Order: sequence, then C-alpha cells, then structure tokens
Amino acid sequence: MRGVLLQDGRGTGCLVHGGALTLRRSDGTSSVRLPNRNPARISSFLYQRFLHFAFEKMRLHADLSPLQLQEKFSVLKASDGRTELRTLSFHAPKIRYMRSLAIDGGPLLQVLDFAAFPEPEFDLPIFCANFFTAAERNIVVLDLNPLHDVINNNNYKEKYYRSLLPLGQKYAELFPWGDQITAESIRFFSPIVLWTRFASSQEKHDILYSAFKDYFQAWLELLDRATADADASHISVNREAQHKYLTWRTEKDPGRQILQKLVGESFAEELVRDFLFYGVDSLGSKKFLDFFPQYRCEDGTINKKRSIIGKSFKTRPWDENGEFLGGQFLE
Repeated sequence: MRGVLLQDGRGTGCLVHGGALTLRRSDGTSSVRLPNRNPARISSFLYQRFLHFAFEKMRLHADLSPLQLQEKFSVLKASDGRTELRTLSFHAPKIRYMRSLAIDGGPLLQVLDFAAFPEPEFDLPIFCANFFTAAERNIVVLDLNPLHDVINNNNYKEKYYRSLLPLGQKYAELFPWGDQITAESIRFFSPIVLWTRFASSQEKHDILYSAFKDYFQAWLELLDRATADADASHISVNREAQHKYLTWRTEKDPGRQILQKLVGESFAEELVRDFLFYGVDSLGSKKFLDFFPQYRCEDGTINKKRSIIGKSFKTRPWDENGEFLGGQFLE
C-alpha cells in the first residue's frame, strides 16, 4: 500500500503509511518517523490519533530535527514478548526536547507519555500529557506544567495562565479531580491541570482527545509568541528551574514501576534518565537532595516516600479564577 504525503505550502509534509507517520522536510529528508513494524498493532494503539495530531500541528510551526538518542530507544519489545514500546524524540527552534513514549500492550495496557521542553532562553511552560489505560481504567494528567512557581508567583501565573483559565475550567467540569495528590507534586502543576481517573468509554476518550488538541494548540500559540530572553541571569534561572523539574520527575515519576516490569530495572532506569527526562544530567550539576533536602535519610540516601510534607489534595486545589486554595506552603 502506498503512503499519502500531506504537504503545506513550504513543502514540509506528513507521510502516513499503514499506520506509520513520517515528517518530511522540503528537501525530501525525513525528520521523524513512527516505526511500522506491525501495522495492525499500530492502528489498534489507543492514543495513535493523539500523536498524529501533535506531529501534524508541529510541522506547521517548526522544522523538526531528530536526536541521536532516538537510535537507541526506537522500538523496544517488552519481556512478555507482546507489549511494544515506541519512542520519538527531536528538537526544534525554541524547543530543547520534544518526545513521546507509546506503550502498546493491546487491550491490557495502553500508555502515552508526551512532553515538550523549551530552550532555556524561554520561560515557557512544559507541555505534559501522561495517559494510562489498563483494564478499562484510565489515569490522566494533561497540563502546561509551569516552569516557575504559580502558587506564590502571581506574575508567572498571570503571564501564561490567566487567558487559559476558561479552557481549564471547561475540561475540569468534564473530568472530575482524580483523588488525592501530594503537596510536593502539586507545585509542578498549573491551575489548568487535568488530573483525573475514569472508566473507559468512547465518549470519554473522544473528550480527552479534544482536550489534548485544545491544550496542545494553546501551548503552540504560546510558543509562537515567545521571544528569547537575552539576559544571562534569566536564562540561568530558567535552566535551573527546568533541571529541578527533570530531577523531581526522574526520581519520583510513577511510570517507573511499569517500565521495570516491561523491560527490567536496569533498562527502565536508562529509559527514564536518558530518554523521558533527557537533560537531567546535562542542564545542571545539582542532584535530587540538593533541590529537595527534606528527602535525605540519616544515612544520606533518598527517602522513597511519595510525600514528606504529608499534605495531599483530594479535591481540586484551584478555584475558577486560578487562585490556589491550599495556602502558601511551598517555597
């Protein structure tokens, strides 16, 4: 079966072939390809249309270039012999790193972990979509993660989230809050975060797809308007803020347990550090306990608890105006 090449006026295109997707530059070279080892498996992947939408939109906004690490983490077969893990990674103007991890375990497991990190010259939020589906149960996080504090820093909140509050409110009404989340984690979320759990249905997944499209489009509009900061001190602050985010996610990301079951503990650690949170070892030299000393055990190791503060939120901690309801407890 021949592929279909969708092109824009610049000659940049999106080649769809048997469930695979390749982005083409105007010179005919490929920048990103979603592997097509098994078309039937790919077409059954629950979140395939999310990826197609994101890359179709991205090609209109930026020239994408693949990263070398893609060669190492391209298509992985899990130890069960059935589940496949597929990755995509690239960078672009204003974007230090954009990547996706898709896990296709058939009806038993479907996962999409999609994120985009700005270059340090920009204080843009981090686009984050974490979707987990297993046994008709769905766990979802969709957000424009703030690079800087939005609980105590009103300037950053006003800059990026004031105009997006109606968008967040719209989908918060459709996706109820997903029960408790730790106080330490909440600082990395914005007032428009969707954190929810729901039983699978076509209607719910269609709404989630609409939310993904709207949030990604909102992030792209912020990207288009962003201008580089020439102040070296501001760039340094942005870089450290992103490094802190990556350091937290690398140590505390709940998806690690799933990866360990699928590909083993050693390779799961490589996938987390060198792919999902690429930059944690290069954006700065600080370690987890430098950023979060409260997690230090007496023997100098990291406390594995999810929460040291002990405070959690069982209901949405922001009101419709984006005001945080939990007080100023995080500095």
